[in-house]
Amino acid sequence: MLTDDEAGNLRVVLVAVRNPLNIGAAARAMSNFGFLRLRVVNCYDVAFREARSAVGAPKVLQNAEEFASVADAVADCGLVVGTTAGGLRQPEHPLHRLDAGGAMIRSRFKSERVALLFGSEKRGLSNDDLSYCHWLMRIPTREAHDSMNLGQAVAVCLYELIRAEHAPAVAKTKASGAALERMTKSLLDALKESGYTKPGMEAATEAKMRRLVRRMQLSEEDAELWTGMLAKAGYRGRRKG
Repeated sequence: MLTDDEAGNLRVVLVAVRNPLNIGAAARAMSNFGFLRLRVVNCYDVAFREARSAVGAPKVLQNAEEFASVADAVADCGLVVGTTAGGLRQPEHPLHRLDAGGAMIRSRFKSERVALLFGSEKRGLSNDDLSYCHWLMRIPTREAHDSMNLGQAVAVCLYELIRAEHAPAVAKTKASGAALERMTKSLLDALKESGYTKPGMEAATEAKMRRLVRRMQLSEEDAELWTGMLAKAGYRGRRKG
C-alpha cells in the first residue's frame, strides 16, 4: 500500500463540475483509496461540501480547496495529467492508456506533487485546461460508449494508482507548475517583442507555447534558467525597439 506521504502528494482536481453529487462521489472514491487532497476549480458555486454521495468521506469535502483557475490549482505540482475520453478531438499531448499512465504517475508522486485533472460532466476538460497538462491519460472504454460518470472515472483511475505497486522511482524532481508558468510568460513576452505573435492569434499562441514548455520535461533549476534567459531576451528586444 502507499504511504501517507505518497498519497498526500496527489491532488485530484475537478474542473468546472456542475453536479455536487458527482463531486461527492469523487470524494468517496478518493477516501476509498487513501487520496484525500481534493481541489475544485470554478464549481459554479454549487453546495458540494454537504453532498450526500460522499458516504464516509465528509472530511475530504470539508477540506477541499477551491481555486478560480487551473493555473492556480496546479501551481505547486511538478506533474499535471489530464484525463480524456479521446473521442473526436485530436490530442496535442502525449496520450497514455490508464495502465501505462498509472505506473508513470505512481513513480512521480513518491517524490513530488502530482495533479490529476478531471473535467466537467458534459464537456470534459477544455483545450485551455489541457494546455496546463504535461500529458493525457484515458480509460480504455469501448468506442460506442466512451464517456464515464465522473465519480466512476475517478475511482477507476485511483485504483490503478494503488495497483501499480512496482513502478520504478524517478529521482529527479521536475519543475513545478508555477515555474513552468513563469517560463511560459517569459517566452510569450519574448515572442511578442520579436514579432512572432500574430495579431488575433494571441490566445492560440499562448496555449501552444504552454503545451510546448510542458513537453520539455524540465527540472526546476532548468525552468528558472530558461525564464531568466527569456526575460533578458525580451528586455533587450524592448530596449532596441
